[in-house]
Order: sequence, then structure tokens, then C-alpha cells
Amino acid sequence: MIRECNTHGYFSDDDLCPACNSEGKFIMRGNERDTIARRLALVLRHAPEKFDLEMDINGWIDVKDIVFQFKKSNERRFHWLRPHHFRAISETDPKGRYEVRGNMMRATYGHSLEIELDLPTENIPPLLYFPCSPDEAENLIEVGISPSGRSHVHLSATIRAAAEAGHVHHARPTLLEVDTARMVASGDTIWHAGVTVYLTDAVSGGFLSILPDDDPEFEAARARWEEE
Repeated sequence: MIRECNTHGYFSDDDLCPACNSEGKFIMRGNERDTIARRLALVLRHAPEKFDLEMDINGWIDVKDIVFQFKKSNERRFHWLRPHHFRAISETDPKGRYEVRGNMMRATYGHSLEIELDLPTENIPPLLYFPCSPDEAENLIEVGISPSGRSHVHLSATIRAAAEAGHVHHARPTLLEVDTARMVASGDTIWHAGVTVYLTDAVSGGFLSILPDDDPEFEAARARWEEE
């Protein structure tokens, strides 16, 4: 569920505003948020043409056009939809997957479409992380990392975030440590996208090393998986 506090803005999955404990105004149910977010991922990352929507070179689409096309595709289901619902989804997404500026909205990462990123490139952490299968780790050290089904390589800000991302595809992923300080010094561009997500065109093998399995933060992530 998403609600709106008059003082602190949108909040989700809480009965009361976490900042002031006010009940706030109801915006949308959790299942409605999830349904719209799935459609947004398709529209903003992969196939805006399926909804007859036009995306600019930086990935932006007019929110009013999205509302119109969602309603057109299923008026009965989305008759209540308004532009502020998309801002609510954007501002409460824990991973920062969406961004709204004025009347425009875009996905911050995960594109399979070729777009020109105008995301921040300052204050990049000196180390980032990339999950992979244990079988491919040594090969990546040799040949580097290239996008696979996406327009950019996705790197994680923390060991925990990388471990959780890798666990989606591999029971026990291996983590590669990326020397982003050297990448930036060498002229590579790295963009800050979501809360813990960074993007780059590719990573040369010389900037990679395998994170030891006995790293405390990595061990803690594996312990959580075993409890599931």
C-alpha cells in the first residue's frame, strides 16, 4: 500500500508515516502498485512502442501519455489512474528504479533499449561489485564484463546488494570486485543509477578481482540464504 503524508510525502508498506506517525491519505493498494510497476518496467526499459509511446534519447516519456495508454489498454482496470500515482511509485521504490521530473518519467537502469544516459557521474565509489556464476569468474577476469541483454553493465554499490542480485540467478554466486577508481582514472565513465546500482559500458578484465569467500559481508549474505 502507498499512502501520502501531507508533511513528508509518499510512504509505502507502513500503516503510519515513518517520520511523524500520521495516517496519511490512501494512494493505492500494494497489488495495484505491483501491477503498474511491472507494466512500467516493460514501457520504460524495453518496449514503449507496445503501448504506442514515444521515448526521447535519454529514456523519458510523458507521464500523461503513459496514463492515457494504460487506460486505453484496460479502462476498467485503470480508470482511477492519475499522474501522481506514478510519482508515488517512483518516490517509494526502494531500489530507485524510476525517476520523475516534472511531467516526464523514466527508468534509471535495466534498459535493453539503447539510450544516452544523463545520470550523475560524480562521487563514484572506489570499489563496486558484480555477481556471476562460479564457473565464469575466471573467464571474466581474462576477457572482462560486457552487457548481456542490457544496454550497460550493472554494478552494485555493496557486497550485500551484489550478493542478493547474484542469488536471483545462482544458488551460490561468486562476486567480482571492480576497481572503479582505476576505471575512472583511465577515462571510463560510470553512472549512478538506482540506490545501489551503477552503470558502465563495459569493464576490462584488468580492473577485476575475485572477492574471497570468507569476506564477512559475503558470508553474512550466504547465511541469510541458508535460513530461507
